Amino acid sequence: MPSVHVDLAERAYNVFVEPGLLAKAGETLKKAGISGLRAAVISDETVAGFHAGALMESLEAEGFRPTLHTVTAGEASKSMNQAETLCREMIRAGHDRKSMVVALGGGVVGDLAGFVASIFYRGIPFVQVPTTIVAQVDSSVGGKTGVNVGEGKNLLGAFHQPRLVIIDPETLRTLPDREYHEGFAEAIKHAAIRDASMLDDLAALDPATRDVPAELIARNIAIKARVVEADAYETRDIRALLNFGHTIGHGIEAAVPYGEMLHGEAISLGIRAALFLSEQHAGLSPDESAKVMALLEKFHLPLVLPPEITTDTVMEKLARDKKFSAGAIRFVVLEALGSAKVINTVTANDLREAIGHLRA
Repeated sequence: MPSVHVDLAERAYNVFVEPGLLAKAGETLKKAGISGLRAAVISDETVAGFHAGALMESLEAEGFRPTLHTVTAGEASKSMNQAETLCREMIRAGHDRKSMVVALGGGVVGDLAGFVASIFYRGIPFVQVPTTIVAQVDSSVGGKTGVNVGEGKNLLGAFHQPRLVIIDPETLRTLPDREYHEGFAEAIKHAAIRDASMLDDLAALDPATRDVPAELIARNIAIKARVVEADAYETRDIRALLNFGHTIGHGIEAAVPYGEMLHGEAISLGIRAALFLSEQHAGLSPDESAKVMALLEKFHLPLVLPPEITTDTVMEKLARDKKFSAGAIRFVVLEALGSAKVINTVTANDLREAIGHLRA
């Protein structure tokens, strides 16, 4: 099966990608040397209805003792209150420092479950079983966990690397169209910053199907893995490259009630704004911008900012974003497709102009 090794010394782990792998999760864990642990499976109510049965059965067949803990689907579940509720449920279910967490779901579940694992008994192992495009190509790898607060997205969290990532592309078949399409914003981002040829491979996919090759998912994970290996804690500008489209995108996402705009939809708008600023500050050609925007449009992702989202609100939200260093703006731009860099010459007025550009 396609696999990617994330080389982080003593925190290294593997990512396995294969259709039908969900039903072999217990066996896969055992082959990876993970056995004998009690497992707290954390999922949302929607995903659990589709996939928890197969996962629990697979774990039980290999001697694990799983318990299922579900949250309401949606971004609102990524909160400190929900993290505390899950921790208390796990304690009552008999879990302790010898247990592990298994995150079954999309990016919200992965971030939340990973955060719970990082704080439960001061940190226990966890495994990612992502079921959405966003999670499979991006958020399940890298060890970023966290929850949201009213002031912004992912402002509370910890770096806590998974022990293993198990990806079954067949789980994508249960996604509603909107949730399926939004994930491709992250794949398009990866291609734009590191692998321009992948833009053509993404363009060859049919958005009306759920046929995403395991090799394409692994290729995205490999991009993320190489960046994470070079900058595990985002202390250098290398990992910041993964934030292409996310500075303004996160500001837009936080400007509306959580869940009203999906993550990938906000990032699509953020990518368009970042392309605009890349043309102004890094010499990206309009033709290159148009190629990326055409791909976002192909996957039914938004390119025009809803009029009710004010520029002032977006600016207020993005000013609290982690991508600001001592108040300075560190912005990711493209010099060319496949070549990204971080600059500090983008001003607040530039950001306002880019947000205004999204209204046309």
